[in-house]
Amino acid sequence: MATFIVNGVEQSLDVEADMPLLWALRDELGMTGTKFGCGIASCGACTVHVNGNAVRSCVTPVAAVEGQEITTIEGLAQAAAGSNPGPGQGAVQQAWIDHQIPQCGYCQSGMIMAVSSFLASNPNPTDAEIDAGITNVCRCGSYPRVRKAIRALANA
Repeated sequence: MATFIVNGVEQSLDVEADMPLLWALRDELGMTGTKFGCGIASCGACTVHVNGNAVRSCVTPVAAVEGQEITTIEGLAQAAAGSNPGPGQGAVQQAWIDHQIPQCGYCQSGMIMAVSSFLASNPNPTDAEIDAGITNVCRCGSYPRVRKAIRALANA
């Protein structure tokens, strides 16, 4: 049995301890916003927050997150708003819309999760820090718009 908190709700799952968190979220809890990309923690499509830190869920076993707080893309606006969130987007999600970042959209949930965690720990990054800190892959090549959105968020 694995127990952890997902988007503010305690979840107990009867799954193998080595099951990747990605599959627990998608297959067991129906949270399909977290995507499978590569399965080897390279692309970042599966990025979620564990206690506020960006983690690649495709290689994180559920045993490693026992008792911890998980935030998925579905819970990001809720986490940003606090315990009584209203409808709407989180700041990073809104920046994605404002700067028209999504193309195919597949990498976006993982990229948004990585950027929100990154900005929480580095609210005014340099371009070099952005390049080093955001390693998610976007096959559409929206990196200039991602950097522009991060800069706008840092300057807000």
